[in-house]
Amino acid sequence: MATLSSKKFTCYWIIIYFLVLGCSSTEKATNNTSGSDEFLINTVAFYNLENLFDTKNDPDKFDEASPIMEIAEGERESIYKKKVANMAKVIADIGSETTGLPPAVIGVCEVENFKVLQDVVNDKRLSAYNYGIIHYNSPDARSIDVALLYQKRVFQPIHSKAHELVLYDDTDRSKRKYTRDQLHVKGKLDGEDIHFIVNHWPSRSGGEKRSRPNRVNAAKLTKKIKDSILTHEPYAKIMVMGDFNDGPYNESIKGVLEAKESSEDLRLTDLYNPFEKLHKKGVGTIAWRDTWDVFDMILVTKSLTDKDDYSSYKLYQANIFNPYYLQNPKGRYKGYPYRAFADGGFTGGYSDHFPVYLYLIKKK
Repeated sequence: MATLSSKKFTCYWIIIYFLVLGCSSTEKATNNTSGSDEFLINTVAFYNLENLFDTKNDPDKFDEASPIMEIAEGERESIYKKKVANMAKVIADIGSETTGLPPAVIGVCEVENFKVLQDVVNDKRLSAYNYGIIHYNSPDARSIDVALLYQKRVFQPIHSKAHELVLYDDTDRSKRKYTRDQLHVKGKLDGEDIHFIVNHWPSRSGGEKRSRPNRVNAAKLTKKIKDSILTHEPYAKIMVMGDFNDGPYNESIKGVLEAKESSEDLRLTDLYNPFEKLHKKGVGTIAWRDTWDVFDMILVTKSLTDKDDYSSYKLYQANIFNPYYLQNPKGRYKGYPYRAFADGGFTGGYSDHFPVYLYLIKKK
């Protein structure tokens, strides 16, 4: 059996003993298997890459509003390379404490284009894992998109589609608000069909109350995509991930998506939100005015929650990835996510969001 510390281990899933897995999870397997059972494990994650823009001004986009364009032109390239390296480092580390490998699949947002994603996956920390990229240019006013990265030897895409979210101005219904698409990808994870819906819902610009209808409408589109999948595949394994700009308690998540705090007694059409428990413990993915919230989440359908049958992939743990190096080291915002850009300059940090991730396991 390959060991977690093996430097030469090149497979894209690993076999681990059930008892190796940590005990700090929000979800734990409760089946009565023996301690000698062997399991496969994969990490699935989501990360807001905070303004990952290149250094070139695209005349067809409003990318001049990106933070890197505020930096002196002669310094942009070196700062861009540092930002890319920082993103690659984080992705390489997510889940690796248990698996020894970066995520099999990771959704990302706040990326300008396909090229910046290529630079990330080609970084020395990730290049050996041969990541594929699924990305569509969206009509977003800030020129930012969502995407899915996947290790090709673990996940094979079958179908992908960008679903347009159409919003209109509150006071003038003839004026459209341009925002991010929602990305649906279906593929095979170690031979199993799994769906991913990657989101970056509209921000709270103008205030939470005023902007709330935008996120409610985003939730309605997500629900439509999810329900359409389930109509054709009632037992589909679906993972809805993203920066929702809302917490587990908001109308968009609780009301429209009807995400449940408990995995017990779920209907086939329901979504389970393992991050609601973490929110109630006072931890979060973002911080504002000394208050933590969980805007970044991964929700799953019932078919991923059955603890009595590990013959196929099931959810085992849900966590927030927040090591010390991702936390602001000093000052008023010490302990907050160590953002990359502030006050018109590059801080040396990473992102204003912590990543989230799940472990999926199944019997060998």
